Order: sequence, then C-alpha cells, then structure tokens
Amino acid sequence: MNNTTTGTSPEALRASMVAHVKQAGHARNQAVEKALSEIPRHRFVPAATAEDAYANKAVITKRAGDGSALSCASVPTVVAMQLDQLDVQPGNRVLEIGAGTGYNAALLARLAGPGGEVTTVDIDDEVTSGAREALDGNGFPDVRVLTRDGSLGAQEHAPYDRIILTVGAFDLPPAWWSQLAPGGRLVVPLRWRGQTRSVAFVREGDRLRSDSVQLCGFVPMIGQDSELSGHLDPAGLVTLYWDGDQDISLDRLDGILATPKTAAWSGVTVGNTEPFDGVWLRMTGTEPGTCRIAADPAAVEAGLATPAIPSRSPALVEKDSLAYFTFRRLDDASGRRSELGAIGHGPAGVDLAVRLSDQIRAWGSARATDPVITAYPADTPDEELDSAHIVDKRHSRLVVSVPAGLGS
Repeated sequence: MNNTTTGTSPEALRASMVAHVKQAGHARNQAVEKALSEIPRHRFVPAATAEDAYANKAVITKRAGDGSALSCASVPTVVAMQLDQLDVQPGNRVLEIGAGTGYNAALLARLAGPGGEVTTVDIDDEVTSGAREALDGNGFPDVRVLTRDGSLGAQEHAPYDRIILTVGAFDLPPAWWSQLAPGGRLVVPLRWRGQTRSVAFVREGDRLRSDSVQLCGFVPMIGQDSELSGHLDPAGLVTLYWDGDQDISLDRLDGILATPKTAAWSGVTVGNTEPFDGVWLRMTGTEPGTCRIAADPAAVEAGLATPAIPSRSPALVEKDSLAYFTFRRLDDASGRRSELGAIGHGPAGVDLAVRLSDQIRAWGSARATDPVITAYPADTPDEELDSAHIVDKRHSRLVVSVPAGLGS
C-alpha cells in the first residue's frame, strides 16, 4: 500500500504536480492537463511514496546489476512535454514504445478517447507484466500491452496516427516509418552528436520533418547502435564520445590535453539559470566534428579539462585538434553571469575554438530559434538532401537545418 509521509492526500499532491508542470510551460493542451489531473500516477508506482510519485523526478522501477536504470516512470514535466509534442486527438491510433509502468499508456488512452486505440510495447516481459497489471487495476483493460523489440513496432495494429517513444533511441528503424500514417506524428528522444532531444516529427511523404525539438534524457533502448568512446588522457579522467559516421580517431588525439591550450571568448553571457544547450543543437547542423566531452571532477580540479558542464558538454574535433565548450564567471558585483567560450588544443586548436565561439555568438543572436531536423531513409542519395552536413545512421540520415539568416 502506498503511504504518504506528510499526510497530504494523493489528490492534493497530484494537483500540485499539475501546477508545477504548467508553471514549467508544459501541458499547454487542455486535454493533457485534464489527463494529468485525473490519472492517479501513484497507483502506477505502488512501491514509491505518494510524495515521490508526484514529485518532479523519475521513479525508477527496475535497475540493472550495476545500478543503472532499466525502467521508470518519467519526470512529470517531461511526460507533459512529450504529450504536448504528440498532440493526440480523439479517435487516434497510438503506438507507445517503452511500456514503463503503464502510466503513460493510461494518459494516451485518456487522450485518444473511446474511439481511439493504444498499443504499448516493451522488450522486457517483467516490465510488460507490471504495466498490464497496473492498467487493468486502474480501468484501462483495452490498452494492448505487447512484449517485443520496440524497433519492430506492432505491424498487426498499424497504421498509427501517433507513435511515441518513452525510451532513448539512437536511430529510426524502418518499422517506425512504415507504421506511421501519412501526416502522422512521431515523438522520439533521439540521440546524435552526443546530445538527446525529444523530436516531434511529422511524416511528409518519405521523410520526417520536425516541428518541435526539446532537450531531454531517457533510459536508452536495448539493441540499438550507440556512441563510440575513449579516453583523452592516460589516467582516464577525460572521455570523448562520438558517432560511428564521424572521422574521429583517438590515435590522432593522443596527448592532446598536454598540448598548450587557447581560449576564445564569445562575448555572449548567461545567467545562472539560463539554458545554453541550444549552442550544442546548432553545432550539430554546422560543424561535422561536433561530439561530446566528459571530465571527472579530478580533471576539472587539476585544470586538465574544464568543460561548461563537466559530465556532458559539446566538443569539436578535426583531425589532430580539439576544442570544447566552456564558460568563465564574470568579475562583477552580482557574480551571477558567465561568459560562454571555447578552449582549443592541438595544431588547429585556435581555429576550432574560434569557430565554436562563432557558433555561440550565432546562437546568442537568436536563442529562441531552433534548427529543423529532417530525417530521410538511409538509402537517400546525397543530392536529394541539399546539405553539406549529414548525420548518417544505420537506418536513417539526418539533416539539421539552421534557419536562414543565422549563418552556417
């Protein structure tokens, strides 16, 4: 039995959750707000307290032997954000990949209404068993729960007006394309060049085109291709992550952090709570060497590498040179603003740092304008993509288009 520790009722906690979601700018669709207000989230995570069930955090429901999360109920603000992106309409047929606790499927069923259909799939039979039990126990027996590899979708119930992934994906398998109806929407936490975005794609013929791109983080799908990685220093304190289609070699970067470093500052400043992740997204459409760098606290303390966010910051690699995104606190009375910039190493380190800093300035002049991501099947010829910067994956090709007038 789920118990609170403060005596606050689940209903009051749920109302507080919805208010927080709204304050964060999500649940803009009134139907989404209504579903969040009505579905008892705490009953889908019975092992958690009601406070934890309605707090703005993920509730982990299954872990691997190393402690990493295998399944969870996602953060409420992220749940609402994705539902806004998906824009489920009454009567829609919806496919969810990543069954989790069954909570999201219940929300989808409420949004699709009596005339709609919801199918949720997961590769883990323990997860699907738990989702089935929770859905049945909370009045959603009509939601289909299937145990299978999510990359295969569920062809027997296709086509779908909406497909949503509540797990992180590295690629867009053919089944998702073929099972999505023309004009349908696919919302997927997609990873490329070291960062993950919840991308809302609309199917336009043989391509998918984004109309919403939001920063997010999700438990990754099992079985998809993933990033390559390697250490940049002998002690293994600094790690570089890159995609398989990139011309990046650790051999050429051997000893790179021991070479002199050069800083290039952009003049662009941010406050303590202002987001700057848009720089990274923009870089993926303008710099083919964009990747991710991560530095352990010991590396930061020693000055070996000082990326803006030590665990995950964008970097730029070209042959035997490297630059990465950083910042410096401004010396003013408030101490509340920082200037964004880059640090470069290697023969072309100065040039790379300047180029990264140029991208920061371009982002700074249009912070609210996101690039458009267009996905094509993997066999699409280069001449049909109209771009010099293509992200190639096993099943798809991505073009990240920077809006006209903002540079490239």
